[in-house]
Amino acid sequence: ARGGRGHRLWVKRDDLTGMALGGNKGRKLEFLLADARAQGATHLVCSGASQSNLIRQAAVAGRMAGLHVTAICMDQPYQSKGRSEVLPHRETGGNLTLDEWSGLHRVRLPNGTWDELDAAVEAEATRLSAEGESVYVVPLGGSAPLGAYAFYRAGEEVSLQAHQPFDAIVTASSSGSTQVGLTTWFADSATRVIGISADPEPEILDDLVDLSARFRHEIGVGRALHASDFDFRLGYVGPGYGIASPTGDAALRDLVQTEGIFLDPTYTAKAFAGLTDLVNRGELRGRILFWHTGGTPALFAGQSLMVEG
Repeated sequence: ARGGRGHRLWVKRDDLTGMALGGNKGRKLEFLLADARAQGATHLVCSGASQSNLIRQAAVAGRMAGLHVTAICMDQPYQSKGRSEVLPHRETGGNLTLDEWSGLHRVRLPNGTWDELDAAVEAEATRLSAEGESVYVVPLGGSAPLGAYAFYRAGEEVSLQAHQPFDAIVTASSSGSTQVGLTTWFADSATRVIGISADPEPEILDDLVDLSARFRHEIGVGRALHASDFDFRLGYVGPGYGIASPTGDAALRDLVQTEGIFLDPTYTAKAFAGLTDLVNRGELRGRILFWHTGGTPALFAGQSLMVEG
């Protein structure tokens, strides 16, 4: 724990979970893979950005379970046609390199919208099914009711580990199931869950509410949450999803130089930058838990400019 200025800080090290170099997706895959096997799946289809941590862990978990795994990805998906103003680049290294070792079959598409990525996943699942495969589609980021349940149980885990309740838990938030699960567990308690968004899209708050409703309906624990139940911060994204931010880089340097803990530039560095700012502005005090969701391989990823022609 770190202390000072009226607060003490702990770090929940999901970056050190034991499978495929760690990360919070392992918690979700524990339940998603059990569901896939229960349904008799022979082939997993997952999706995301090229450096997706979910793809890395799903590829390894799927192969460990004896399943074939296909990933449909884009280097830098975006929400809508009007929000793609980024320099064209091609991802290299990082999770891409690790995925090769897992036996993953990757379909790498030109950059487009998340809806276009979803359509490509549906088309691939249909094609594989026509070939006789029993296909299980892993939702983006593992964010399905079962993924939220994994973090509902994670909330229970940390409640049992803590000697006394935390005043706040801060985590990176993107596809939503991490924040939904934790917020559901700690709803109506003294512990405040703050999600620092890695995406610049305000519509994600609607996705959190929708996932919460599906979680309550399908899993039947907790209560369905409203928008007002979520503390969701969009102010620390920086240049965009998957692009490092100056404040995130500063947070990464600070934590590794003071505590020897590496963050990743896409998610956790931005989340820790948000936590630091909230502490400095007096919004956070007391016992604070930073939930480190992993992503270490992104530190070894590179970007090369794409050449047209």
